[in-house]
Amino acid sequence: MTLRARLALGLAIIAVVLLVPLLVVRERLGRLHTEVIELRDSEFKASLALGKLRDALGDVRQRETALGIVKTDTVHGQLLDAIHTAQGHAATIGASSRDSAATALRERLEAMPALATREYEALKSGADPDSVSSALMGPALSEVERAIRPTESSILNATSARVERAENALDEAERLSAAALGLALALATIIAIWLTRSISGPVQALERGMRAVADGELDHQLALSPERVDEFGRLAVSFRVMSKQLLELDKLKAEFVSVASHELKTPINVILGYLQLMQDGIYGPLSAKQTEVLATVEAQGKTLARLAAHLLDVTRFEAGGGRIDPRPIRLGDLLDDLERAFHVLAVQRGVEFRVTMADGLPDEVQWDVDRINEVMGNLLANAFKFTSAGGRVELSAAPSDHSVLIEVRDTGAGIPPEQLPHIFEKFYQADNQGAASASGSGLGLAIAKEIVEAHHGTIRCDSTLGKGTTFTLQLPYEVDARRRTDQHRAPELEAVS
Repeated sequence: MTLRARLALGLAIIAVVLLVPLLVVRERLGRLHTEVIELRDSEFKASLALGKLRDALGDVRQRETALGIVKTDTVHGQLLDAIHTAQGHAATIGASSRDSAATALRERLEAMPALATREYEALKSGADPDSVSSALMGPALSEVERAIRPTESSILNATSARVERAENALDEAERLSAAALGLALALATIIAIWLTRSISGPVQALERGMRAVADGELDHQLALSPERVDEFGRLAVSFRVMSKQLLELDKLKAEFVSVASHELKTPINVILGYLQLMQDGIYGPLSAKQTEVLATVEAQGKTLARLAAHLLDVTRFEAGGGRIDPRPIRLGDLLDDLERAFHVLAVQRGVEFRVTMADGLPDEVQWDVDRINEVMGNLLANAFKFTSAGGRVELSAAPSDHSVLIEVRDTGAGIPPEQLPHIFEKFYQADNQGAASASGSGLGLAIAKEIVEAHHGTIRCDSTLGKGTTFTLQLPYEVDARRRTDQHRAPELEAVS
């Protein structure tokens, strides 16, 4: 299944799972709505009709009393209308509450119109109104009023039962909705975790693979099968192809370095050897002019040999062949050796030279002493080269976050600010070469940067034109022996991931 299909399926399942509680709540609320509708159309309607029936019976009693006083067809008709109204309310009660009490009430009311007519005829014939009422309508009204009480009780009981069922339906809806929601959230969480792991796992494997390649492990085995049928499988295939091509390229670079080392160093050494033989008079005596020319040629040959060595050195690092060999060294001894090595140069050039060590530095560090000596020698040589007599060169070391902070400061010519970003590039030389006591190849700082980064450290430069330059190195106390292969790309890879 492709990644896109997996995401679509997971999102669809999550949507369905989250929809289930809504459907459950909707179904339970539908039941509750049905109970409320039935309560309105049955018990509530019967209660209203019962109240109206009481009012109608009161009206019947008033009309019956009025008929005893005014014995006319009009009053008789009004009494019948009042009885019919009461019968209508009783019919409503009977339709809403079909029990025996409602049926008995309706039957007693159905007999009242005939009693009212008999009472009216008796009154017209001159009978006593009280005796007629006591014999006919009075007992009937009393029976109807007695029949109302069980009907009212029945309606009240039915209403209570209906309300209880509605409350139960509401409680059940709450419980089921809470349970369904909890289950839905649990399932959604499981699916989300599955989706996250199915995506984050391969992404992390790819990230580890890219970091391994960035650190020089070109034969790194990616923990991701290229047999996968999703996008990650295609990425795994591309990663293997990329690693294979980089490994082949790395071998080609190493072969180039080896060939270049032989092809450049051998003829240069031959030239310098013959120059030495000629200067020694092996091929006959030399004139003063010839000796001067040979000295110039020898100086240029040595410069070319040094340039070739530097170029091969920086090429080895860039090709991944530059290795460091860290071993425990005493930091104090390293700085003392540097102080002794450059003391003579400081005296010759009339430059004040001072080495300082701050408190808190470790006694030992684990560096490649030859490489670090190369870096420090290069920086100090540059400092003396650009510092005139009467100036000052300082070398200091201080602890900084499990690292050693080393600074090389001088009061020399300085570097223009717009050229500072380029000084670590190969063959780049700043415009201050006129103030130097000797010309350089433009490779020393490039090599220094490669060596420092191979120690997992950093190097930077701060300079003020005409006032001096400060190179700052930060090196960790301990470094493992690893190949240096484009580690400056690691931050870019991290930013992309």
